[in-house]
Amino acid sequence: MTWLVSGGAGYIGAHVVRAFLADGIDVVVVDDLSSGKAEFVPDGVPFVQANLLDGDAVRGALAGVSGVVHLAGYKYAGVSVERPLHTYTQNVSAMVSLLEAMDAVGVRNLVFSSSAGVYGTPTDEVVTEETAPAPESPYGETKLIGEWLLRDQAAATELHHTSLRYFNVVGSGDPEVYDASPYNLFPIVCNLLSQGKTPQIYGTDHPTPDGTSVKDYVHVADLARAHVAAARALDGGTKLAPVYNLGSGTGTSVRQIMDAARRVTGIDFTPGETPRRPGDPSRVVANGDLATRDLGWQNTHTVDEMFASAWAAWPANR
Repeated sequence: MTWLVSGGAGYIGAHVVRAFLADGIDVVVVDDLSSGKAEFVPDGVPFVQANLLDGDAVRGALAGVSGVVHLAGYKYAGVSVERPLHTYTQNVSAMVSLLEAMDAVGVRNLVFSSSAGVYGTPTDEVVTEETAPAPESPYGETKLIGEWLLRDQAAATELHHTSLRYFNVVGSGDPEVYDASPYNLFPIVCNLLSQGKTPQIYGTDHPTPDGTSVKDYVHVADLARAHVAAARALDGGTKLAPVYNLGSGTGTSVRQIMDAARRVTGIDFTPGETPRRPGDPSRVVANGDLATRDLGWQNTHTVDEMFASAWAAWPANR
């Protein structure tokens, strides 16, 4: 049993690769290194540096593979508004190319990295898989289209699939792998604190207990194990639901994250406060019961543990 992980040199992808290896499953990585890092790929794992639009390279990488975990793509929701064509090319056209290659070589199993971005700003107090999608960025739109592609390809062929809708993925399960995104809260806070600078809170007037926005944070190692469970289920012929939310069911506010950062690092700081940014939702929390039932999904880390793992892996702190 061997699985291909597209985007396996990225922050999440590298953790997925490690989770597969820990479960005794061989892995092949395809990544164009546009945001991934070659050093994140473990020694001994076959690595093909290619974009998914390169059909020949992808077909070659799929030889002997049981299934695909598809994580590769352009993942910056805010910037996708400024670069819609690039976002659609990397997230939709590239996925079409991957599905064509899989069909050509007879690979029938796929686990798709979707996103909470498909929900936009939900009005539900707790988001479930029944919450109506309403994406508000090209990024969210492309993730929803990716789910549609799988649905339609499965209707036409023998493709077996599921899509995992991620919420806010944080932390590190390996001190050599870290989140380098310039847009995510944890790396922003780690970067600023490691430079002796003060993090900012954007918006303290939200209708939440402490006035700051509340989001659903999940540890990347827990998320990675859900991919292994989905892959094993599909490989064994189990029919999975088309989508699963990977959320904890509880929210954590930005101020609570700052408090955790203070406790974990021992750095006594008072975050700055600035007006909220347009479009920032006040609360996005997901129900993960379906993933718990079918995939054994659990978010096993406290907020302090999540931040501590991110802080330990941050390059300036090693």
